[in-house]
Amino acid sequence: MTVLKFNYRVFRPRTLSPIAIALRSFSSSSSSSVNSGFDVKQSSWLDRDQKGLPLSREPSDRNVQWVFLGCPGVGKGTYASRLSNLLGVPHIATGDLVREELSSSGSQLADIVNQGKLVSDEIIINLLSKRLEASAAKGETGFILDGFPRTIRQAEILEGVTDIDLVINLKLREEALLAKCLGRRICSECGGNYNVASIDIKGEDGNPDLYMAPLLPPPHCASKLITRSDDTQEVVKERLRIYNEMSQPLEEFYRSRGKLLEFDLPGGIPESWPKLLQALNLEDHDKQSAAA
Repeated sequence: MTVLKFNYRVFRPRTLSPIAIALRSFSSSSSSSVNSGFDVKQSSWLDRDQKGLPLSREPSDRNVQWVFLGCPGVGKGTYASRLSNLLGVPHIATGDLVREELSSSGSQLADIVNQGKLVSDEIIINLLSKRLEASAAKGETGFILDGFPRTIRQAEILEGVTDIDLVINLKLREEALLAKCLGRRICSECGGNYNVASIDIKGEDGNPDLYMAPLLPPPHCASKLITRSDDTQEVVKERLRIYNEMSQPLEEFYRSRGKLLEFDLPGGIPESWPKLLQALNLEDHDKQSAAA
Protein backbone atom coordinates (compact mmCIF):
# COMPACT_ATOMS: atom_id res chain seq x y z
CA MET A 1 0.00 0.00 0.00
CA THR A 2 1.42 3.37 -1.02
CA VAL A 3 1.29 6.05 1.65
CA LEU A 4 0.64 9.67 0.80
CA LYS A 5 3.48 11.88 1.94
CA PHE A 6 2.62 15.47 2.81
CA ASN A 7 5.16 18.20 3.33
CA TYR A 8 4.47 21.63 4.73
CA ARG A 9 5.56 25.04 3.56
CA VAL A 10 5.20 27.82 6.10
CA PHE A 11 3.94 31.29 5.13
CA ARG A 12 5.29 34.38 6.82
CA PRO A 13 2.81 35.91 9.28
CA ARG A 14 0.41 38.48 7.80
CA THR A 15 1.49 37.65 4.25
CA LEU A 16 -1.49 37.30 1.91
CA SER A 17 -1.53 34.25 -0.31
CA PRO A 18 -1.61 34.79 -4.09
CA ILE A 19 -4.91 32.87 -4.19
CA ALA A 20 -6.55 35.24 -1.73
CA ILE A 21 -5.20 38.30 -3.54
CA ALA A 22 -6.40 37.03 -6.92
CA LEU A 23 -9.84 36.17 -5.55
CA ARG A 24 -10.13 39.57 -3.91
CA SER A 25 -9.14 41.16 -7.22
CA PHE A 26 -12.05 39.32 -8.84
CA SER A 27 -14.59 40.16 -6.13
CA SER A 28 -13.83 43.87 -6.39
CA SER A 29 -14.11 43.86 -10.18
CA SER A 30 -17.14 43.62 -12.47
CA SER A 31 -15.15 41.39 -14.81
CA SER A 32 -16.07 37.70 -14.99
CA SER A 33 -12.44 36.60 -15.13
CA VAL A 34 -9.57 36.85 -12.70
CA ASN A 35 -6.53 38.92 -13.62
CA SER A 36 -4.47 39.15 -10.50
CA GLY A 37 -1.14 40.07 -12.02
CA PHE A 38 0.46 37.18 -10.13
CA ASP A 39 2.10 34.14 -11.62
CA VAL A 40 0.69 31.37 -9.47
CA LYS A 41 2.72 28.20 -9.95
CA GLN A 42 0.71 25.16 -10.92
CA SER A 43 1.82 22.33 -8.65
CA SER A 44 1.48 18.85 -10.04
CA TRP A 45 1.52 15.37 -8.58
CA LEU A 46 4.67 13.38 -9.26
CA ASP A 47 2.77 10.17 -9.83
CA ARG A 48 -0.75 8.74 -9.63
CA ASP A 49 -2.16 5.29 -9.06
CA GLN A 50 -4.73 3.55 -11.24
CA LYS A 51 -7.51 5.70 -9.74
CA GLY A 52 -5.70 8.89 -10.68
CA LEU A 53 -4.95 9.63 -7.01
CA PRO A 54 -1.72 11.23 -5.76
CA LEU A 55 1.14 9.06 -4.58
CA SER A 56 3.81 11.46 -3.37
CA ARG A 57 4.91 15.10 -3.47
CA GLU A 58 8.19 16.96 -3.79
CA PRO A 59 9.36 18.44 -0.50
CA SER A 60 8.98 21.96 -1.91
CA ASP A 61 5.33 21.44 -2.87
CA ARG A 62 2.51 23.10 -1.01
CA ASN A 63 -0.01 21.20 1.02
CA VAL A 64 -3.07 19.47 -0.47
CA GLN A 65 -5.71 21.58 -2.20
CA TRP A 66 -8.87 19.50 -2.36
CA VAL A 67 -12.54 20.22 -3.07
CA PHE A 68 -15.60 18.39 -1.74
CA LEU A 69 -18.70 18.20 -3.94
CA GLY A 70 -22.08 16.73 -3.04
CA CYS A 71 -25.72 17.59 -2.41
CA PRO A 72 -26.64 19.70 0.63
CA GLY A 73 -26.74 17.45 3.68
CA VAL A 74 -24.64 14.65 2.18
CA GLY A 75 -21.93 15.08 4.80
CA LYS A 76 -19.30 17.19 3.02
CA GLY A 77 -18.57 19.13 6.21
CA THR A 78 -18.22 15.99 8.33
CA TYR A 79 -15.76 14.21 6.07
CA ALA A 80 -13.89 17.36 5.01
CA SER A 81 -13.39 18.25 8.68
CA ARG A 82 -12.09 14.77 9.49
CA LEU A 83 -9.63 14.90 6.59
CA SER A 84 -8.63 18.42 7.63
CA ASN A 85 -7.65 17.15 11.08
CA LEU A 86 -5.91 14.11 9.63
CA LEU A 87 -3.83 16.03 7.08
CA GLY A 88 -3.28 19.25 9.01
CA VAL A 89 -4.91 21.60 6.50
CA PRO A 90 -7.73 24.12 7.05
CA HIS A 91 -11.28 23.07 6.25
CA ILE A 92 -13.03 26.02 4.57
CA ALA A 93 -16.81 25.66 4.30
CA THR A 94 -18.43 28.49 2.36
CA GLY A 95 -21.77 27.74 4.01
CA ASP A 96 -20.18 28.47 7.39
CA LEU A 97 -18.63 31.66 6.00
CA VAL A 98 -22.07 32.85 4.87
CA ARG A 99 -23.64 32.04 8.25
CA GLU A 100 -20.82 33.83 10.05
CA GLU A 101 -21.41 36.86 7.86
CA LEU A 102 -25.13 36.71 8.63
CA SER A 103 -24.52 36.54 12.37
CA SER A 104 -22.00 39.40 12.32
CA SER A 105 -23.90 41.80 10.07
CA GLY A 106 -27.42 40.44 9.89
CA SER A 107 -27.53 41.79 6.37
CA GLN A 108 -29.12 41.37 2.96
CA LEU A 109 -27.98 37.74 2.77
CA ALA A 110 -30.84 36.65 5.05
CA ASP A 111 -33.54 36.55 2.37
CA ILE A 112 -31.28 34.68 -0.06
CA VAL A 113 -30.29 32.01 2.48
CA ASN A 114 -33.77 31.55 3.97
CA GLN A 115 -35.25 30.97 0.50
CA GLY A 116 -32.68 28.29 -0.28
CA LYS A 117 -31.20 30.30 -3.14
CA LEU A 118 -27.50 30.47 -4.01
CA VAL A 119 -25.45 33.46 -2.94
CA SER A 120 -23.81 35.38 -5.80
CA ASP A 121 -20.29 34.56 -6.98
CA GLU A 122 -19.04 37.98 -5.91
CA ILE A 123 -20.23 37.60 -2.31
CA ILE A 124 -18.90 34.05 -1.96
CA ILE A 125 -15.52 34.88 -3.48
CA ASN A 126 -15.15 37.93 -1.26
CA LEU A 127 -15.85 35.82 1.85
CA LEU A 128 -13.49 33.09 0.61
CA SER A 129 -10.67 35.55 -0.07
CA LYS A 130 -10.96 36.94 3.47
CA ARG A 131 -10.80 33.42 4.89
CA LEU A 132 -7.71 32.57 2.85
CA GLU A 133 -6.05 35.78 3.98
CA ALA A 134 -6.71 34.78 7.59
CA SER A 135 -5.26 31.33 6.90
CA ALA A 136 -2.09 32.81 5.41
CA ALA A 137 -1.71 35.16 8.39
CA LYS A 138 -1.78 32.13 10.72
CA GLY A 139 0.77 30.25 8.63
CA GLU A 140 -1.71 27.68 7.33
CA THR A 141 -1.05 26.08 3.95
CA GLY A 142 -3.28 24.18 1.58
CA PHE A 143 -7.03 23.77 2.09
CA ILE A 144 -10.04 21.52 1.78
CA LEU A 145 -12.90 23.49 0.22
CA ASP A 146 -16.47 22.55 1.07
CA GLY A 147 -19.28 24.25 -0.87
CA PHE A 148 -17.11 25.98 -3.47
CA PRO A 149 -17.06 25.86 -6.42
CA ARG A 150 -20.73 25.20 -7.25
CA THR A 151 -20.77 26.36 -10.85
CA ILE A 152 -18.56 26.09 -13.93
CA ARG A 153 -17.84 29.81 -13.68
CA GLN A 154 -16.65 29.48 -10.09
CA ALA A 155 -14.53 26.46 -11.04
CA GLU A 156 -12.92 28.42 -13.86
CA ILE A 157 -12.19 31.33 -11.51
CA LEU A 158 -10.58 28.98 -9.01
CA GLU A 159 -8.64 27.19 -11.75
CA GLY A 160 -7.32 30.55 -12.90
CA VAL A 161 -5.58 31.26 -9.59
CA THR A 162 -4.52 27.84 -8.26
CA ASP A 163 -4.33 24.14 -9.06
CA ILE A 164 -6.90 21.88 -7.42
CA ASP A 165 -5.39 18.45 -6.84
CA LEU A 166 -8.48 16.34 -6.23
CA VAL A 167 -12.27 16.73 -6.20
CA ILE A 168 -14.17 14.27 -3.98
CA ASN A 169 -17.80 13.90 -5.03
CA LEU A 170 -19.92 12.41 -2.23
CA LYS A 171 -23.16 10.71 -3.29
CA LEU A 172 -26.22 9.59 -1.34
CA ARG A 173 -29.74 8.70 -2.47
CA GLU A 174 -32.24 11.56 -2.27
CA GLU A 175 -34.61 10.07 0.32
CA ALA A 176 -31.71 9.71 2.74
CA LEU A 177 -30.49 13.23 1.95
CA LEU A 178 -33.88 14.74 2.74
CA ALA A 179 -34.12 12.85 6.04
CA LYS A 180 -30.58 13.89 7.00
CA CYS A 181 -31.23 17.58 6.29
CA LEU A 182 -34.49 17.62 8.25
CA GLY A 183 -32.77 15.83 11.15
CA ARG A 184 -29.93 18.33 11.56
CA ARG A 185 -29.70 20.09 14.92
CA ILE A 186 -27.28 22.61 16.42
CA CYS A 187 -26.52 23.22 20.08
CA SER A 188 -27.37 26.86 20.75
CA GLU A 189 -24.76 27.03 23.47
CA CYS A 190 -21.63 25.28 22.13
CA GLY A 191 -22.43 25.23 18.40
CA GLY A 192 -22.08 21.44 18.15
CA ASN A 193 -23.69 19.76 15.14
CA TYR A 194 -25.91 16.71 15.62
CA ASN A 195 -28.54 14.74 13.73
CA VAL A 196 -31.63 13.13 15.20
CA ALA A 197 -32.63 11.23 12.04
CA SER A 198 -32.43 7.45 12.09
CA ILE A 199 -32.31 6.30 8.46
CA ASP A 200 -33.07 2.66 7.73
CA ILE A 201 -33.83 1.96 4.07
CA LYS A 202 -34.71 -1.61 3.14
CA GLY A 203 -33.76 -3.31 -0.11
CA GLU A 204 -36.16 -5.19 -2.37
CA ASP A 205 -35.54 -8.37 -0.38
CA GLY A 206 -36.46 -6.65 2.87
CA ASN A 207 -32.92 -6.67 4.18
CA PRO A 208 -31.20 -3.42 5.23
CA ASP A 209 -29.88 -1.56 2.19
CA LEU A 210 -28.74 1.67 3.82
CA TYR A 211 -28.53 2.42 7.52
CA MET A 212 -27.39 5.68 9.08
CA ALA A 213 -27.60 5.94 12.85
CA PRO A 214 -28.51 9.27 14.46
CA LEU A 215 -25.70 11.45 15.80
CA LEU A 216 -27.23 12.33 19.16
CA PRO A 217 -25.95 15.11 21.42
CA PRO A 218 -24.47 14.59 24.89
CA PRO A 219 -26.90 15.13 27.79
CA HIS A 220 -25.75 18.69 28.48
CA CYS A 221 -26.63 19.73 24.90
CA ALA A 222 -29.88 17.78 24.51
CA SER A 223 -32.12 20.55 25.86
CA LYS A 224 -30.38 23.27 23.85
CA LEU A 225 -30.86 21.93 20.32
CA ILE A 226 -32.16 24.24 17.61
CA THR A 227 -32.95 23.76 13.91
CA ARG A 228 -31.38 25.91 11.22
CA SER A 229 -33.94 28.33 9.79
CA ASP A 230 -33.30 27.03 6.26
CA ASP A 231 -33.74 23.35 7.19
CA THR A 232 -37.39 23.09 6.22
CA GLN A 233 -38.75 20.52 3.77
CA GLU A 234 -39.61 23.18 1.19
CA VAL A 235 -36.21 24.86 1.34
CA VAL A 236 -34.27 21.58 1.42
CA LYS A 237 -36.09 20.29 -1.66
CA GLU A 238 -35.36 23.57 -3.45
CA ARG A 239 -31.68 23.34 -2.53
CA LEU A 240 -31.53 19.77 -3.86
CA ARG A 241 -33.30 20.78 -7.08
CA ILE A 242 -30.88 23.66 -7.69
CA TYR A 243 -27.87 21.51 -6.88
CA ASN A 244 -28.94 18.69 -9.20
CA GLU A 245 -29.38 21.15 -12.05
CA MET A 246 -25.87 22.51 -11.60
CA SER A 247 -23.96 19.43 -10.48
CA GLN A 248 -23.63 17.50 -13.74
CA PRO A 249 -21.74 20.19 -15.69
CA LEU A 250 -19.46 20.84 -12.71
CA GLU A 251 -18.77 17.14 -12.23
CA GLU A 252 -17.95 16.80 -15.92
CA PHE A 253 -15.65 19.83 -15.69
CA TYR A 254 -13.47 18.02 -13.15
CA ARG A 255 -13.99 14.56 -14.63
CA SER A 256 -12.60 15.76 -17.95
CA ARG A 257 -9.49 16.96 -16.10
CA GLY A 258 -9.00 13.61 -14.39
CA LYS A 259 -9.52 15.08 -10.93
CA LEU A 260 -12.93 13.69 -9.92
CA LEU A 261 -13.24 10.88 -7.38
CA GLU A 262 -16.88 9.73 -7.05
CA PHE A 263 -17.67 8.12 -3.71
CA ASP A 264 -21.04 6.52 -2.88
CA LEU A 265 -21.62 6.64 0.87
CA PRO A 266 -22.39 3.08 2.01
CA GLY A 267 -23.96 4.22 5.30
CA GLY A 268 -23.11 6.38 8.28
CA ILE A 269 -19.68 7.48 9.49
CA PRO A 270 -18.61 4.07 10.91
CA GLU A 271 -19.19 2.40 7.53
CA SER A 272 -18.16 5.27 5.24
CA TRP A 273 -15.04 6.75 6.87
CA PRO A 274 -12.77 3.68 6.55
CA LYS A 275 -13.86 3.15 2.95
CA LEU A 276 -13.24 6.80 2.09
CA LEU A 277 -9.73 6.56 3.55
CA GLN A 278 -9.19 3.42 1.47
CA ALA A 279 -10.36 5.21 -1.69
CA LEU A 280 -7.88 8.01 -0.92
CA ASN A 281 -5.01 5.64 -0.05
CA LEU A 282 -4.93 7.12 3.44
CA GLU A 283 -5.46 4.07 5.69
CA ASP A 284 -1.81 3.92 6.77
CA HIS A 285 -1.67 7.69 7.23
CA ASP A 286 -4.65 7.46 9.60
CA LYS A 287 -2.94 4.68 11.60
CA GLN A 288 0.26 6.71 11.89
CA SER A 289 -1.69 9.74 13.15
CA ALA A 290 -3.53 7.64 15.73
CA ALA A 291 -0.25 6.18 16.99
CA ALA A 292 1.51 9.53 17.24
